[in-house]
Amino acid sequence: MEPWQAIILGLIEGITEYLPISSTGHLVVAQRLMGIGTHSAGDKIAADAFAICIQGGAILAVLGLYYKRVLQMIRGVLGQDPEGLKLAIAILAGFFPAAVLGFLLNDKIEEKLFGVWPIIIAWIVGGIAILLTAWWRKRHPVAGGGKDLLELTWKLALIIGLMQCVAMWPGTSRSLMTIVGGVIVGLSIRAAVEYSFLLGVLTLTAATAKKAVWKIEGLDPSYDVWFGGSKLMWDSYGPVPLALGILAAAISAAFAVKWLVSYLQSHGLALFGWYRIGLGILIGSLVAAGVFVV
Repeated sequence: MEPWQAIILGLIEGITEYLPISSTGHLVVAQRLMGIGTHSAGDKIAADAFAICIQGGAILAVLGLYYKRVLQMIRGVLGQDPEGLKLAIAILAGFFPAAVLGFLLNDKIEEKLFGVWPIIIAWIVGGIAILLTAWWRKRHPVAGGGKDLLELTWKLALIIGLMQCVAMWPGTSRSLMTIVGGVIVGLSIRAAVEYSFLLGVLTLTAATAKKAVWKIEGLDPSYDVWFGGSKLMWDSYGPVPLALGILAAAISAAFAVKWLVSYLQSHGLALFGWYRIGLGILIGSLVAAGVFVV
């Protein structure tokens, strides 16, 4: 992997991770277009591990922007802030369904759904879902704009967490499902977005940690150990591309998060729905025409 490729992948990860357009889908397509992870099973494993590990940059961006909320939850866990404890419990409740299903279904999902066509379908279906949600919200406005983040109960958070599980289908978008889930349970747009970001920190951290200790089986005896996926990525690319990818992801995610919060306050989600549908049709047409090889 060349340094410029790592930077591009990092920028894509940072920009798309918290927008409701699917970072995984964009990264898979970008890697295919650049010929990364396409030559062998080992290449694909290294590319997948790289795509997961550069999420660390997106995690750092949210931790920096929302450090006050993070500190509030830490104080809550230590018994010093009741509202912080309530929010921490809501984050854990939202994370629980994905943790369980991810553990049970991860291998099947990677085997069956990590392809271009499943991503294209998810982009289009997700785009339609966004437009329907925007239409529903116009027809059923929430009094007062919706609940504040600290009004979120663990039961409502569990509903959002169940919706996050749908995003295990690559191309769906974790941010999409959690933001829409937040709106459905009555949160304001701002609160739903903030909850999506904070839940994302825990979810992405768990996914990154899991991939870091990933054990490869049946590929090469030297990688048939815990941390095999990370070792293969490190041996394939070295430290420089990983550092560049994480840095680019952190910077671009910080800008994307700030922009999204401001944009959604006055415009809603419809733009992302049209974008997803248009992108799905475009990539699908290129694949059907043989321009883009699956």
